Amino acid sequence: MDSSPDQIIKEILPFIRVYKDGRYQKLSGNDTVPAGVDPSSGVQSKDVVILPDIPLSVRLYIPKPHNPTLKKLPLLIYFHGGGFIIESAASPPYHRLLNLIAAESGAVVVSVDYRTAPEHPVPTCFNDSWEAIKWVGDHVDGNGPESWLNELADLGHVFFAGDSAGATIAHHMAIRVGSSDPTRSVSLRGVILLHPFFWGKERVGSESDNTRATIVGDLWKIAHPGTSGEDDPLINPAMDPKVSDLGCSKVLVYVAEKDILKDRGHYYKDILGKSGWRGDIEVIEDKGVGHVYFLLDPSVDASCTMRTRICTFINDRA
Repeated sequence: MDSSPDQIIKEILPFIRVYKDGRYQKLSGNDTVPAGVDPSSGVQSKDVVILPDIPLSVRLYIPKPHNPTLKKLPLLIYFHGGGFIIESAASPPYHRLLNLIAAESGAVVVSVDYRTAPEHPVPTCFNDSWEAIKWVGDHVDGNGPESWLNELADLGHVFFAGDSAGATIAHHMAIRVGSSDPTRSVSLRGVILLHPFFWGKERVGSESDNTRATIVGDLWKIAHPGTSGEDDPLINPAMDPKVSDLGCSKVLVYVAEKDILKDRGHYYKDILGKSGWRGDIEVIEDKGVGHVYFLLDPSVDASCTMRTRICTFINDRA
């Protein structure tokens, strides 16, 4: 039996490899691209450090002006995915996605570069994300530290969105807005959850037939060593007594037919319905595709249709 420090004790593709001596290797999501002007859309982006001591930063996106009748633009705060372990706000798939969403929706986008596990275990990512939201809220009167938000963002028309682990973060940030922010400096209108990373000890739907089911729990335990388990309210909304505090009036959820997390997205609708939350939720299932397919190929029909629906959701001011 291999007892050397280089012995691999856990490997979860495409996320992480853990060695016997405690070292780990992140297996993907390490590439980055700089902010700047997107030549195809004219969207501008820049990185802003909001808490130097951490350090915590965000990547901001503003669309090329195309609707002069709107003095202020909707604001989308986005949380990237990656199992709480990989990726960043500067990862190429997220930079590409948010350039497209900013261009197509005409919204200002704030992409949160929260710290990831295992070097910064959960709940660091949740706390960092809340700090970013509070920083955005500092611009409510138009005198915050960032001119793009002061001049362009409508803080009365704010949305949270994320994919996979980022969708889980978006869900919890909406609960914090509803339960911890009585001033509501950020007026949250809706939440967009793309293939949310929800889980639980008891299998639902087709999970019991999926050979990768144990991997989901293993990934969670690496990201959050102090977790109470797979029924931790941070990943199982059915176990969260605050779920009815969701601080918005509408939720859009996307799931994918070939995604192991699919049934949790459908179940989320039942959870909100039984909780007493008084809002509207729509769950859309894309057929024939897998987890976060829209990051891998933003040009396929399903990806374009999803973005169109997101844009409609953001711009509906009813």
